[in-house]
Amino acid sequence: MMRTSIFSLFALLLFFSLGSLAQSDIPQVTIKTLDGKPFSTSEITNDGKPVILSFWALWCKPCQKELDAFNENYADWQDETGVKIYAVSIDDSRSTARVMPMVNGKAWEFEVLLDPNSDLKRAMNVNMIPHTFLLNGEGKIVSQHTAYFEGAEFELFDKVKKIAGIE
Repeated sequence: MMRTSIFSLFALLLFFSLGSLAQSDIPQVTIKTLDGKPFSTSEITNDGKPVILSFWALWCKPCQKELDAFNENYADWQDETGVKIYAVSIDDSRSTARVMPMVNGKAWEFEVLLDPNSDLKRAMNVNMIPHTFLLNGEGKIVSQHTAYFEGAEFELFDKVKKIAGIE
């Protein structure tokens, strides 16, 4: 009985902690562009169209696989829904110099930002990466997931189509 109660309490807490970001705005903090310029998260917009916001790091292979999968489909996704992708590197200031060469080497077409002090990561309660958020046209968080498996990008794109009014 005690085990069931503890599990129920844990499930309830998890539901409310994940739900606290549902239908909320992105916290307003200043992070950096790839060239080191300040970037306010208030600039993460897309003229009423969906936004994918993905947290990643150089050392995270599943993150890179997810972003590679996004990049392979990005042009088609933009044509179909107008979605915009922002990838936020959580690498610290010692490793941020290696982010741009990797992004250029992979030829990622989407916007890559830097969060070297983990300000946005903390504000959005990102504990495990990859951690990807889907924002609707009003900039509200409508969905999120952690981890990556092959094909997960298509599940995410189905959600993008729904909020874009295509499906």
